[in-house]
Amino acid sequence: MNRRVYVLFLLVVVIVIAGVVWTSSRRGDDVVVVYVSHDQVFSEPILKDFERDSKVKVKAVYDTEETKSAGVMNRLIAEKNNPQADVYWANEPIRAEVLRQKGVSAPYRSQSAEGIAEQFRDPQGHWTGFSARARILIVDQGLKDKPASLQAYTDPRFNGKAVIANPLFGTTTAHMAALFSVWGDERTRAFLDAMRRNGVHISSSNGESAEQVAAGAFQFALVDSDDVYSRQKQGQPVEGIYPDQGQQGMGCFIVPNAVVLISGGPHPESGRKLIDYLLSRETEKKLAYSDAAQIPLHPGVETPPDVRRLEALKVMNVDYAAVAAKMQAIQPLLRDWVGH
Repeated sequence: MNRRVYVLFLLVVVIVIAGVVWTSSRRGDDVVVVYVSHDQVFSEPILKDFERDSKVKVKAVYDTEETKSAGVMNRLIAEKNNPQADVYWANEPIRAEVLRQKGVSAPYRSQSAEGIAEQFRDPQGHWTGFSARARILIVDQGLKDKPASLQAYTDPRFNGKAVIANPLFGTTTAHMAALFSVWGDERTRAFLDAMRRNGVHISSSNGESAEQVAAGAFQFALVDSDDVYSRQKQGQPVEGIYPDQGQQGMGCFIVPNAVVLISGGPHPESGRKLIDYLLSRETEKKLAYSDAAQIPLHPGVETPPDVRRLEALKVMNVDYAAVAAKMQAIQPLLRDWVGH
């Protein structure tokens, strides 16, 4: 083979290889970009397992503690016309619903979601819930007459003895919006007024509320189930009570993770693979056994003894799209209530 033919041959080989690599990249066979608002300490091990099992390279962008939940959501909205991410792993469905309303998400119905209740899925498939926290009461273990309902916040027995996280932020905001959706405006306003008259204290976060109850400063607080689990694991004298479980009770508010396929993302095939993995029963089992202690949404998934199964709970019946809309509408009222 003379030199000119050899050079031509090498050039053809390079072009073919480049074409294969480019095509593979366009198909998303070997990479996926995911924006994550679930705590990195819990989400990163799951993503590393997916990377190992699928051979798909994961490029993850995590929310910081300062911009929790809103940071990457706002970035996805800003990138709407030039999407950089394939998947959004949200730590609750409210902001996933916001992305649907703003046209950022694409519908995808994963077979892995079979068995997850319709309540925890967008009807058009724009987001799907998995692995949830419950909003429960953290209670001083030594308290004899323990609260069993959110209505305990208005009970004179607990005047000045209860604390709640600032409802302008985090899951407390979503919970308040859920109450407005379920009870209606008049009843929920009356409940908030009664809480204030009963001397409720306001903390900066669920974590601070949990610490104050554990320290004996207050008798109970409304927090996320993982806040209770972590204090119990540290040996602190608290217990968790799932509120409003009686026949007439409204049930406890469930806050699932939610996963979203981004419209126009660069690697849609890999994005769907990751969504399938996150929605699997195996992932839910891992998150149940992690320190996140999350509740599987698939029925029958194995959990440790201290993680309640969804089928054993009475759950508040809410429309997460309605909760998302209500959350925006009640902001002025909540600011007033907090005193800002």
